[in-house]
Formats: sequence, structure tokens, C-alpha cells
Amino acid sequence: MATTDRRRTATTSTPRKRARTPKSTVRRTVLPGGLRVVTEHMPGVRSASVGIWVGVGSRDEQASVAGAAHFLEHLLFKSTPTRTALDIAQVVDGIGGELNAFTSREHTCFYAHVLDEDLPLAIDIVSDVVLRGRCRSGDVDIERQVVLEEIAMRDDDPEDLLGDEFLTALFGDHPVGRPVIGSTESIEAMTRTQLHSFHVRRYTPHRMVVAVAGNVDHDDTVELVRRAFDGHLVDGHEPAPRREGRLRARTAPALTVLERDSEQAHLCVGVRGLGRHEGHRWALSVLNTAVGGGLSSRLFQEIREERGLAYSVYSSVDTFADTGAFSVYAGCQPENLADVTTLVREVLAQVASNGITDAECARAKGSIRGGMVLGLEDSSSRMNRIGRQELNYGSHRTISETLRRIDAVTTEEVREVAAMLLTRPFAASVVGPYRRPRDLPAVVRGIV
Repeated sequence: MATTDRRRTATTSTPRKRARTPKSTVRRTVLPGGLRVVTEHMPGVRSASVGIWVGVGSRDEQASVAGAAHFLEHLLFKSTPTRTALDIAQVVDGIGGELNAFTSREHTCFYAHVLDEDLPLAIDIVSDVVLRGRCRSGDVDIERQVVLEEIAMRDDDPEDLLGDEFLTALFGDHPVGRPVIGSTESIEAMTRTQLHSFHVRRYTPHRMVVAVAGNVDHDDTVELVRRAFDGHLVDGHEPAPRREGRLRARTAPALTVLERDSEQAHLCVGVRGLGRHEGHRWALSVLNTAVGGGLSSRLFQEIREERGLAYSVYSSVDTFADTGAFSVYAGCQPENLADVTTLVREVLAQVASNGITDAECARAKGSIRGGMVLGLEDSSSRMNRIGRQELNYGSHRTISETLRRIDAVTTEEVREVAAMLLTRPFAASVVGPYRRPRDLPAVVRGIV
């Protein structure tokens, strides 16, 4: 009887209302020297993530020091005046934490993920590395070899290599088109003096954001940061303005080929996209998701599910301050490259002419909403979100506000973005068993 009652209760109960997204708990303080501290309190977690974001990346480099920002990121972990690399590693391992960094075209981030009780130590270590990491000649020589190994590892991964090669084909010799990691030639030629100068000139508090998320208190965090930056917070600077400008690439999109003795041909094709300060940001995300962002996307269904011509096929969006890229990747057997390229061109041409359907738009918005919210359930992702927002926009949008922006995207807006972007000149790159562009199928050569 009890079982029957429970079943009846389950089937006749009213649907649960969707849980409300909690209000934002992001707080911001500007310290002397223009250093920004942003925090987000996350009740119910026992972790804390701290990141020091520096508004400097590979696009700030001259060609002669290509890869300097990434090289410096490696180098600063080698030693500080009070810690060796081994000291840093042992302390972080001893608390079960994570310490790392990454470099992009427009910023560098040094971060740690620890238990909430270890936040003071994490802030102290990350700040020590960023502010006082030493560029010793011996360390430069050792880390140079590590970076060269990283370049060799990238060269052994056709998909990674293709990503760098495609942006070069799209933007030419502009800094946005250069690999973040640099080249073998530039890394081998880099001197200790150049790296030290890059550090001293670029790593200043007014270009930095300290982002902290987790079980943290804002006022306590600000005081910890103030102590860690002691001696570096000098009055007279406001926070650096957000990066804007207007990119003027010096070359037209091109077709490039890198020969590799590989079992697959790897294709990337796309166009110059939108900068982060332009409109239609979320419409572009919906377009990307519908075209090649999931299992139900047009590219995945047309090329993999219906014809089995590729294992991996997807579209992606890169966004910078003043430009971007919309691209499609596919890896296939060389004998299928012509067919795969034809299908990619047909899908993009159809979307450029007719846009996407209402059903595709609704499905893509649901995918973006779910992916975004589920991806923000840990302190590391929240730290990344608030750090990027502060550095890129100088402001903070709540998750609820972002969800409303996504919901407001219309099928017509996506159609307009598709018509605008997908009629632009295309660039294409291929990595595979081809020596020259003329060795490629005619349909690939005809893209550009």
C-alpha cells in the first residue's frame, strides 16, 4: 500500500520550479598602484583558488622576442629571493594543492588551487613568483631547453600544430597570428637581459588583477594581497584600461600546408571573426554551437554520423579584444579530404545563406546555458571567470544576467551573424602528407 501511495504521489506531484541562480557575491577593491582585487564567495565549498592575471601576452611581443611571455612564465617559477623551485614544489605538494600558469595572446595567469585554510600561503607563493621571480642566467639556459621540448611536443601533435598554423594563415605576420609558444629560432636566440627587461617593464601592478574564489572573505583577502605586494603598491597609477584598438592585419587570409608523415590529413578552415567588444557575442556562440559545437551539430551529423568520413570534426571561436576567428577542424584519411572539404563548404554556405532553424537555435542556447552553469561549480572556474571579466571588460556580469543574454538571442540575429561572417575571405591550413598546396585536392585549394 505504501508503495502504491508513493507512486501516485510521484506521478501527480506538480513539477519542480527551476532553482534560482544565486545572486552574485563578487566584490572588487582597487589598491594603490592600480592593483585590482576581485573575489567571489562560494558557500558550501572548502577550497579556494587564487590567480594573478597580468594583461600581457604574446601579441605584446616584437617579432625578435616571439615567445617571451610564455618563456618568462616558465622562468619565474625557477626561483625567488627566498624560495628555490624545489622549495615551491615541496610546499605546494605538502598541502595537496595545485600551482601552475598559462599564457595566451593577450594575458598571462599564475594560479593556485588549495584548501580554504591554505589561502594565505597560496597568495604568498603566487605573488612571490610573479613579483620576485628571478631571471638567473643558469635558469634561462635550463628552461630554454624545456620550452624547446614543449615546441617539439606541439609539433608532434598535428591538431595543436594546425591551430597555430591556421591563425598564421588567417592573420599573417601580425602578432595575433604568431604562436604563443614562439619558434625554435626565437627561443634559442632569447637572452636573459631580454626576458628580465620584459618582466620589469610589463609586470606592473596596474596591469594586474588578483582574482580569488571559494570559501573566502573579501576583506581578509584584500589584506593578504596587500601584505604580499608590500613594496610594489605605489600611488600614482590607475588600473590599466581594457585592451581595445582595431586590428589591421597586413596580409590577406591564405592557404598553408605543413608536411607530416601522418595517417590522417588535418584541415582547418575559417574566417576572421568578432572582437570581444563588438555586438552579437552570444549570437556567435549560438551559431558556433549549432554549426559544429556538439553531437547534434550540422557538421558532426553530416560528416561523421551520416557518412563516417571523420572521427573528429567541430567548429570553434577564438575571441580577442579587436578581432577573432571562426574555424572548422576535421581530421580524416587523406583519400577523404576532398569529400570532407566539400561537405564543410556546403554546410557553411547553407548557413551563410539561410541561417539556422528555430529548433537549432533553441537547442544551441540550451547547450550553452547548461555547459556554462555546470562548468562553474568549482572555485577554479569561478576564479577564471571573474579574473577574465575584470581584465577584459573592467566589469562583472552575474551568471543570471549572462543567462538572460543567451535567452534573448533570436534565430534572426544568428542568421545576420552567419551572413556577415561566413561571406568573408577564408583561410585554410592543412597538416598531412602533402609537400605543397598544389598537392592538395582542388576543392581545398579553392577555399582561399
